[in-house]
Amino acid sequence: MIRLEAVSKFFADVQAVNQVSLELGPGETLAILGPSGSGKSTLLRLIAGLEIPDAGTIYLRGALASQPGWVLAPQRRGLGFLFQTPALWPHLTVAQNIWFGLYGWQPAAARARLGEIMAQTRVNHLAKRYPAQLSGGEARRVALARSLAPQPALLLLDEPLANLDPELHREMLDLVRTTVDRDGIGLIYVTHNLEEAAQVAARRVYMRRGRLTADPALPHD
Repeated sequence: MIRLEAVSKFFADVQAVNQVSLELGPGETLAILGPSGSGKSTLLRLIAGLEIPDAGTIYLRGALASQPGWVLAPQRRGLGFLFQTPALWPHLTVAQNIWFGLYGWQPAAARARLGEIMAQTRVNHLAKRYPAQLSGGEARRVALARSLAPQPALLLLDEPLANLDPELHREMLDLVRTTVDRDGIGLIYVTHNLEEAAQVAARRVYMRRGRLTADPALPHD
């Protein structure tokens, strides 16, 4: 499904991602844990096509998706992603925001999928509201619905449940886990919460100073 080969990313003289190699098969679930500033979010943005690597290559479904100087556009990758903020279009209603994720679908199929995903994520009653009329938890749920709407083969989630109250946190975590299991979606889930990672992913790796390891404590350089 996805393969990273010695991928690196610099911001000025700071190396955010350092020679990361990673492989994830169809339907596999992976959690990436690590402290703030360890490079987790940058790695996810590289996979999503939102950043260009300075070294290394990324392959999706066996085809080249990123290399230094070139990336396949995010909308052509067939991925769903949700980052720490919902990033909903403020001038669109909830239904329109989710519909946006179905760009390129035939109208009849898009309408059917819109109704299905709104029911699954329980946002039907919010359909005509605008983002400014939503609570933080409602906005996260809508953003998740939008990312799931096009039935992606791989879902990228970056701290999607940060700062939610405990009840909503459990509810959203159950929704992610249930949807991924039911639809066979591959998942890369970035978090600093070990308990959360254990509930959503079958496999865990740790990131520190831009590098991945199976051990939470990297040796000192």
